[in-house]
Amino acid sequence: MERANGTLLTEFILAGLPHPPKLRVFLFLFFLATYTLTQLGNLLILLVVSGTPKLRARPMYIFLGVLSVIDMGISTVIVPRMLTTFTATVRPISYAGCVAQLYGYHFLGSTQCFLYTIMAYDRYLAICRPLRYPAVMTRRACSGLVAGAWAAGSVHGAIQASLTFRLPYCGPNKVDHFFCDIPAVLKLACADTAANELVTLMDVGAVASSCFLLILLSYARIIQAILAIRTASGRHRAFSTCGSHMTLVTVYYVPCAFIYLQPDTNSPLGGAAALFPTAITPLLNPLIYTLRNQEVKRALKRMMAELGSKNGI
Repeated sequence: MERANGTLLTEFILAGLPHPPKLRVFLFLFFLATYTLTQLGNLLILLVVSGTPKLRARPMYIFLGVLSVIDMGISTVIVPRMLTTFTATVRPISYAGCVAQLYGYHFLGSTQCFLYTIMAYDRYLAICRPLRYPAVMTRRACSGLVAGAWAAGSVHGAIQASLTFRLPYCGPNKVDHFFCDIPAVLKLACADTAANELVTLMDVGAVASSCFLLILLSYARIIQAILAIRTASGRHRAFSTCGSHMTLVTVYYVPCAFIYLQPDTNSPLGGAAALFPTAITPLLNPLIYTLRNQEVKRALKRMMAELGSKNGI
């Protein structure tokens, strides 16, 4: 039955991640383990931050908690559906499900992009403007910045989803990707997509490049300030406060740049690059912050010790 917007499709078929058939079981178990560890690891970060008064009072760890929520969301939007591509010959996703997945991915992905920028600004204030930091980065300011990131991400996701699905889809319905993303879905439209591709490139490019530029500017000032510190121990402490964030930004932006500068979803390399922001980076967040951040490690050890004493261990 024809839809009100003129499309005839009621579902799409996901091609899945290209892989040799003999690796199907291994890949299913691998990504199932990745998803499980992602949820548990980020949930642990949330528990540590919320359960430690010293951490939840500091903006850096408030932002870290929000980042954990976003990582859990991105992983949930993509990975469970991807797992079905390893267990079935046909991998259908409803029209509404495809819309929701594309919106969720771009909503959470852009919110994460904005949050990384906020976290870089927070580190800039803490290191370059330490005397002004308590007055500027108040709890109210933190809440406003986080709310602004969520709102901007929601608008960005809505724009991308509405532009993509305002087009008619009446022909082939096989999405040559493991999830509904813009380049793969636009290939199926029964209309000229040049305008969509241009607007998408400008919108996604503007968000990613502006955020990345602000992050680079923040860290340029941070590095300049750190190099001015006379003692080696002081420089080490300053670098340690932003090393985890710099690592995550690098892991996040390099694959995303590869995907959208060369959006060939038929390419195995393109599919592999797309795994980073959707499945790998959300897992790395808790690993990086628990392995590199001494305050988180101490809070985690204290929490485990308290839990052990309560259980008589």
